[in-house]
Amino acid sequence: MADLMQGPYYGATVGTGNLHSLQAEHKAVTRIEPVSLVILCLESSCDRMSQPGTKTDPHRTQRRVLRAVAFFEFVKGAFVLVMGFCALALVHRDLWLIAESLLALLHISTDRHSAQMFLDFADSITDARLWAAARIAFAYAALRFTEAYGLWKERTWAEWVALVSGTLLLPLEIRELLRGLTLLRCSVFVGNLAIVLYMLYVILENRRERRNAAALSAGR
Repeated sequence: MADLMQGPYYGATVGTGNLHSLQAEHKAVTRIEPVSLVILCLESSCDRMSQPGTKTDPHRTQRRVLRAVAFFEFVKGAFVLVMGFCALALVHRDLWLIAESLLALLHISTDRHSAQMFLDFADSITDARLWAAARIAFAYAALRFTEAYGLWKERTWAEWVALVSGTLLLPLEIRELLRGLTLLRCSVFVGNLAIVLYMLYVILENRRERRNAAALSAGR
């Protein structure tokens, strides 16, 4: 009888002990889970960084800047190309009447000094000047389109073209600044100067990398 009464009591005590131990283990697991998750995340991120395909390209920033400059040069070429076609459209036209109509459209009185200067300038333009302006515009646009293509493809000759052409424009832009400071002139000058300096940096950096590569190959 005592054995029968002891059996269920003993089983109940064992079941209660197992329940407490399971609860303790569950609490311990729930406490460790956040730490283990963080460790797993760190390990996975380290594994991804160690893979060769996920390494950052050291020339990625340079490529992006070159393509941004290429797009800017393309826009400049397209604008000048449109100006060249406009010059051709004005051939054999009365530019003084066109200028007067433009002033009337903008509600600018012809009695103003600036308006008179604009009319005199329009009257002085000849067909020969328009043809010359169109030829210069087309040549300039072709140069900018070629430069934009080369910079987009990361060609060394395009970097030199951008450096030389931008440097040649700096004296003209400085002369325009001396005539009077405007937001447009300052923006063009700062933008062109930034492009020239960056092209110089890219050329020197690429030359240094080629020298290092040649020295490593010679050392082998």
